[in-house]
Order: sequence, then structure tokens, then C-alpha cells
Amino acid sequence: MKDTLARNSMVGSRTASRVTGGPPLVSRAMFQLSGGMLFAVYVPVVAHWEFNVATVTTPSTLNTIIGTTLALIIGYYFYRSLTTFPGVRALSYIMPTFVAAFIVMLIAFFFMRLEYSRFQFASSFGLTLLWFYGVNIFAARAKPYRLALVPGADVGSLRPRNQVTFARISEPTLGLDEWGGIVADLRSDLDEKWERFITDCAISGIPVFHVKQVRESLTGRVEIEHLSENNFGSLIPNLAYVKIKQAIDWMAALMALPFLLPLFAIVSVLIKHDSPGPILFTQKRMGYQGVPFTVYKFRTMAGDIGDDELDDAITKSDDARVTDLGRFLRRTRIDELPQIFNVLRGEMSWIGPRPEAAVLSKWYESELAFYRYRHIVRPGITGWAQVNQGHVAQVGEVLEKLHYDFYYIKHFSPWLDVLIVLRTIHTMVTGFGAR
Repeated sequence: MKDTLARNSMVGSRTASRVTGGPPLVSRAMFQLSGGMLFAVYVPVVAHWEFNVATVTTPSTLNTIIGTTLALIIGYYFYRSLTTFPGVRALSYIMPTFVAAFIVMLIAFFFMRLEYSRFQFASSFGLTLLWFYGVNIFAARAKPYRLALVPGADVGSLRPRNQVTFARISEPTLGLDEWGGIVADLRSDLDEKWERFITDCAISGIPVFHVKQVRESLTGRVEIEHLSENNFGSLIPNLAYVKIKQAIDWMAALMALPFLLPLFAIVSVLIKHDSPGPILFTQKRMGYQGVPFTVYKFRTMAGDIGDDELDDAITKSDDARVTDLGRFLRRTRIDELPQIFNVLRGEMSWIGPRPEAAVLSKWYESELAFYRYRHIVRPGITGWAQVNQGHVAQVGEVLEKLHYDFYYIKHFSPWLDVLIVLRTIHTMVTGFGAR
């Protein structure tokens, strides 16, 4: 019966992103995209050319219509791909995604030597932003997405968030129009009446979500208890993207190096002037496939810093060893930039689980089941756990961080990497999670 429930639960719920979507019309992709095209692409045409068919069919006008339409579609696809991840404040990603899409289209016009209307292009860009800001503000104020909780589900950590509310039901009867979906523990031994109820809901087209699926979609963490559960779908991440990502990492590091070298020179002089000791801090850390490697960072502490003692490897809040300059370097994450050489050597990626000191990693492995699984992808200079949680050291905090790492591995994709880059920029500005 559990296998039947698991299959039926997929009716109307192909992805966990449905959990954070919502039924209002204004939230639906088709409405937002088609409305955006009418408002942002064709209103400028009508306003500028006043229904003059002869001018509308000129090459510059047609090129602009096609270009702005493609830019809007690309930007919207980009935007929706980012906002399916939990903890994303949708409004803050409208500007960067559509700016990038329209800039790409301008570059295409330039290299293809195509004529286009500057007025029409600029108007479409402005109206695109106006449309998507408007519909998303309206959607945020719309009626929350309601989920019904079936008795027996472990819902202790589920809290209303992201326009989602929960309510327990005591009997297997409810008005079908009142709820956006059903949440149940599909691995538990449910009463027969609840099994029939869940099956009927799924057959009727009401999404039925496993409680862990909902928790993952809302928190951005993947919690596993047994590898046999295979919550990842596959224990091996997308191998094609692993290779592509490594090539992108290496090329990006090679192109960034000439621009970073002047900054490295300035920081090196400041470190030597600030306190005695080497410019770079090196430490043995656990890397890809559990192979140790030497990581490079700008030194942010005074005195001798060991890497083979547990207490020395843990950076505490307000650590007295951190210099004034070091606090600035840590807050802005500039101290991490020398790891570009680790990227060039293939030991690290720009984005991935943060590598821990070898002595810490061995301690965590002895305390936490499945800790070594995070080594299945290359460690990164920044990562999903860093932009959500920041620096941690204690075992309890590390377990929560591990759940973020598992989420990254499960959803290993270019879209999640782009989201992490954007949130890392915010982290560098605010200093979130630095110690």
C-alpha cells in the first residue's frame, strides 16, 4: 500500500516547487508570461507607431519585437528557475535576471549587426520590470496556499512561511476547493481510512506531498536517516554538470586572476603592515572524494595557528586571535580569494560545500552519520550552507549545515549555483555569518 500511495502522491505534484507556488491566477507562470508579453512588448509598439502598419513592419521594429520577446522569455525562465528554491525573496531577483537577459539581447544585436528601435527596447525593459514587480507584489498579498496535515505526519518542524499555511484535519473528509494539497507521512503505517482518503485525493488531482518533501521545499535542507531511503533520487549527482562545472570553474578562475592580482598585492602589503607573520594561511582540508589538500587563504589571525589540534582549528565568535584587518577580510570574504589557485589546480570549485580542516572533518565523521557524503562534489569557496547559515563549529550546528550541503548535492544544477553567486554578493556586503 505504501508503494501505491507513493505513486499516487505524484498526481498533480511533479515537483516540490508546487508547495511554494500557490493557486492564485496572478501567481501562475502562463498568466505572468503572456501578460508580460502583451504589456511590455506590444504596448510600446502601439504607443510609438500608433497602429501604422507600414512602420510596424520595418526591420528595426520587427527585430526589436523579436529581441524583447526573447529577452522577456529568457529573463522569466531564469527568474522562475531561481525562485523555485526555498528562502528566495522573489522581488530581489527581478532586477538582476531581467537586466542580464536584456543585456544579452543588446550584445546579440551588436554582434549580429541588427537594427533595432532604442525607444521601443528601453520602453519594453522598463515595462517588463514594472509588470513583474507589480504581479509579484500582488501575488504576495494574495490568499496563502493552504496545506492539510494528515494525522501521523511528523510535522514538528513545519511552520507557516512563504505564503504557505498548515492545518491539521481530524477526519478524512474536507472540501476539495479549500486546500492546495495534502501533507502525509507516506512511510508510516496509516489507518486504512486515511490510506483510502489520500489515494482518492491524488486520483482527484489534489497534490499529495510526503512530509519530508514539504520540509525540504520550505527549509532548503535535506535530512536523511538511512542511505537506503535514497532521498537524493540518486546517490551520484549530475555527472554531466560535474564535468561542465569544472571546466567553467577553471576558465572563470583563469579570466579572474589578472583582475585579482592587483587586489592581492594591496592586501598582502596591508597584512604585512598589520601584524607579523606570513601573508598566506595554509591548512590541510578534506577535499573531493575525501582526498586531503592544502587550502590557501589570506592570514587573518596573529600568532602561530596550528592545523592539527582540534581547538586550534575551530574559529570561535569574537576570537581574540583575529586581527582588526582580519575581521574586515573575513566580513567581506576577501580572505577566501587566494583559493582561486585551488580552483585552478582542480582541488576546489567556486561553489560547493565548504572544505573543513582535516582534523575537524575526522571529528565530524566520527560524530555524524553520512558526513563523508558531502565529499561527493568538489568543495567550494562559497556554498548553499554559507549563504543560509554562515560559519559554524559545534556538532549540532554542523548537522544543520550538513542538511544544507545535502540539499545542494540533491539539487546540483547551474540554477542553484547562480542563486548562490547572487546571494554571496549580498553576503559579502552584509558580512553575514563571518567570524
